[in-house]
Amino acid sequence: MKKIFSFTLWGLTVFFAIMFLFIYVLFALTKHDEVENNSLSSEQVSDEENKNNGEDEESSDDDQEKSDSNGDESNNNDSNEKENNQEENKEENAEEDNNENENDENDETNNNDKDTQELYWGVDSANYTDENMYSCVVDNFGNPDVWGRYIGENEGVSTGIDKQEIEFLHENNISILLIYNHVNDVTGSEQGKNHAEKAISMAEELGVPEGIALFLDVEPDYPVDSAFLEAWYEVIENANYQSGIYGVFDESSSLLEAYNAMEQETQENTIVWTAYPQEQITTKDNAPEFNPQGPENSMLYGWQYGLEAESCTIDTNLFQGDIREYLWQE
Repeated sequence: MKKIFSFTLWGLTVFFAIMFLFIYVLFALTKHDEVENNSLSSEQVSDEENKNNGEDEESSDDDQEKSDSNGDESNNNDSNEKENNQEENKEENAEEDNNENENDENDETNNNDKDTQELYWGVDSANYTDENMYSCVVDNFGNPDVWGRYIGENEGVSTGIDKQEIEFLHENNISILLIYNHVNDVTGSEQGKNHAEKAISMAEELGVPEGIALFLDVEPDYPVDSAFLEAWYEVIENANYQSGIYGVFDESSSLLEAYNAMEQETQENTIVWTAYPQEQITTKDNAPEFNPQGPENSMLYGWQYGLEAESCTIDTNLFQGDIREYLWQE
């Protein structure tokens, strides 16, 4: 019985020892796997973190590159905008310079036209032109290119030109400037029309060709308005003659005021023969530079610069070459 009990106790002891060993080994293996798994997990986490960090760094680098790129692009845009603005400013300045140069060239051209255009010296007189009168002028002043004469007899004022005088002047290669002086109240449209028709009748009686200018004489003390001047122009032009006006066109004159009140087209197509400013009587060779003053919007072709010479009873004049086609030539 004791042996059986002793064997049983020993067997149980061995059994529990084996079981303990088995449990210990199993526990150790489980712990080892857990540690290993934890290590792998840590490594994975570390790798994931490193990967994420790497991605963050790459993203940061990309963002930085984008930022730098955007900055560079912005700087390039700013630089391009500045360059474009500078280019536009250069083009605007160049265009302004070109416009200024063109204006200067136009002004210079106009001045050069005046300076280089041939000038003609002439006289005008209220007296009849015969051999004695002609010789007086030639001997004392020079040979005139133009001679101003009045149409129609105006008793006590002027002797009207006739066909014999016309022939004499043409024989001496002198162009005739025709003047109408039969009005002393230059106002009103109806009066302008009537006097224009009278001037045309006188011109036709003398055989004046179409296209020749008929100059209305407006003395400084005459009342004048634009209505008369407009009507004069319209009737003269419709008769195929050229409208002209003689007078003192200083800045304060009523004649200049009336002229500037006319229609633009009328102003631009009227020939002006001005008696302003006044110089002094000279010979042909000593005539002053051509410097007339008159309406800006006119065909300012004539300048009576000297009044009432002591010899020969004449006034002295300078004319631009453009007037020649409106003078009566042979």
